[in-house]
Amino acid sequence: MKKGFYTIMSAQFFSSLADNALFVAAVELLKTSGQAEWQRAALVPMFALFYVILAPFVGAFADAVPKGKVMFFSNLVKVVGCLMMLFGTHPLLSYAIVGLGAAAYSPAKYGILTELLPNSQLVKANGWIEGLTIASIILGVLLGGQLVGHVVAPRLLSLEMPLVDTGIDTPPEAAIASLILLYVLAALFNLKIPRTEAPLQPLAHSAAALVRDFSNCNARLWNDKLGQISLATTTLFWGVSGNLRYIVLAWAAAALGYSTTQASSLVGVVAVGTAVGAVVASLRMRLDQATNVIPLGIAMGVLVIAMNFIHNVWMAAPFLIVLGAIGGYLVVPMNALLQHRGHNLMGAGRSIAVQNFNEQACILGLGAFYTGMTKLGMSAFGAITIFGLAVAAIMWLIKRWHEGNLVKHPDEVAHLLALARSDRH
Repeated sequence: MKKGFYTIMSAQFFSSLADNALFVAAVELLKTSGQAEWQRAALVPMFALFYVILAPFVGAFADAVPKGKVMFFSNLVKVVGCLMMLFGTHPLLSYAIVGLGAAAYSPAKYGILTELLPNSQLVKANGWIEGLTIASIILGVLLGGQLVGHVVAPRLLSLEMPLVDTGIDTPPEAAIASLILLYVLAALFNLKIPRTEAPLQPLAHSAAALVRDFSNCNARLWNDKLGQISLATTTLFWGVSGNLRYIVLAWAAAALGYSTTQASSLVGVVAVGTAVGAVVASLRMRLDQATNVIPLGIAMGVLVIAMNFIHNVWMAAPFLIVLGAIGGYLVVPMNALLQHRGHNLMGAGRSIAVQNFNEQACILGLGAFYTGMTKLGMSAFGAITIFGLAVAAIMWLIKRWHEGNLVKHPDEVAHLLALARSDRH
């Protein structure tokens, strides 16, 4: 791997670490301030909001500006979201601003991989990036849980700034303040990311032109016989994964009687399994074999339902590791295939923006679906059952879709798989 790849990994690690710790802190902030449970569930779709709204613009922006600079300013936007949360803005709105920073960050983070590395290293690079991201999720949710817990929080609150009244007087506020330092550290790594030789693509002159360009890119990827399948699969995976963070917290409270700090460790357990699955997939899978993992998506939906039958932490931990491993093994090759097709069809930043739009729209939709069930008074167990059934059914439809492509368009699919097998740059 080229030297710049490791700088990207470092920046991604600290930014993602802060993102996941902040999620736990925001859940606890809403909980301790007496807000309804549906508002805690709504954190997930609120984070996804700007991914969807700004999708036509952030991809083109990432292709028009050096990607290291895009990532730097995106982390500063996340800092602004944290400060808003500390100075009295509603946590849901503040968390949406953090999501705005993440929305701008993602096309640059993934797009630079296709500019820096040859196709032959994309699966391996995705394995490392996803594995490191999962490691940051594990450590991030654990860090967030500890920062709001009864051991670390009092020590943070005891820290005083001379002659300054910060107004920070609760454990979640102290946690959020400390996480600003992680975003600043990530931003410093962003400044060290090298410029690639890929030419910058000029921005369109109007918002309407950007929307038309984005719509064309979106249609192009959905019409591609491999792009559509990889996009549908990764969209569903991230829709599930994005909401699973809160679902596990809610399930751990209902089934095991866990606090936020205790439940955060189980979110980390899911991430351990995902990291293992991601690394194994990066070692075993080739780009042209990616569609072989589609049936694992159906298994994910079934396993989500099976969570309802577990009421013991000694059963829960290995179960959640298996659930995470299946997801990790599914997403790495499909994500690499999607990047490959997107890079061949359009600019890297535009491709990732299309991917983010669809994935975050799924997170938003599934999150709103789960939040709605919670607001209507459905128990965590009932909501999880319906959620899992929906996932399994949609993944089965994607499998049938791919099988139909193989029957109706065998030459086109064979040609695209041959490109994935042989293309180098």
